[in-house]
Amino acid sequence: MNQERTERIIRAVAFDMDGVLIDSEPIYLRHTVKMLEMDHPQVTEEAMYPTVGMRSKEYRTFMADLLHMEEDPEFEKLLDRVNSECHVDYHSIMRPEVPGMLQTLREMGMKIALASSSSLSNIRQVLKECGIADYFDSIVSGESFVNGKPDPEIYLCTFERLGARPEECLVVEDSTYGVAAGAASGALVAALRDKRFSFDQSPADLQIDSLAEVPGIAGAGGRSV
Repeated sequence: MNQERTERIIRAVAFDMDGVLIDSEPIYLRHTVKMLEMDHPQVTEEAMYPTVGMRSKEYRTFMADLLHMEEDPEFEKLLDRVNSECHVDYHSIMRPEVPGMLQTLREMGMKIALASSSSLSNIRQVLKECGIADYFDSIVSGESFVNGKPDPEIYLCTFERLGARPEECLVVEDSTYGVAAGAASGALVAALRDKRFSFDQSPADLQIDSLAEVPGIAGAGGRSV
């Protein structure tokens, strides 16, 4: 963990979505494996761990390589079928501490943003089903940028929209790509621990076990409390 960037004045908090606000990744992985393993036995949950935190563009390229297919209409049709048949009750997989945590940040006067690699349509669906859309001052999708995480562009854009400097922002992430993007942006980074996917969270300033810790960290200027 990076212990140098601490004790700041935090004015804004930016969250990743999948794996942070909602515990969605295991569901996505299990569904994909179930759909593809019969014809493609190389598709296992472990083989797909590198996809956690990827944008759609990079995900498709990864899956084409894994399936030994060209990124042609046949491949696109297969992947679109897999995605369209994945039905998730997002409210049921929202981390239970999320609404209270967001309400506390709002009462503290923090700006709140969502910066996710997911599509904007998916982000809006998740926030609507979870009933938390009104908490966010800005919602940013990775599909809007040339480069996805670990490039920091999505976070730099998010901070600009919030009217905050990177050093005034706390980023809450989980994946290798997301933590790297947050660190490269110059923000303080809190990594939500998750031992299931072998994430490299070493660029983060600190690790947390629950999102309920976020308001205290933001209020303490980045110090673990």
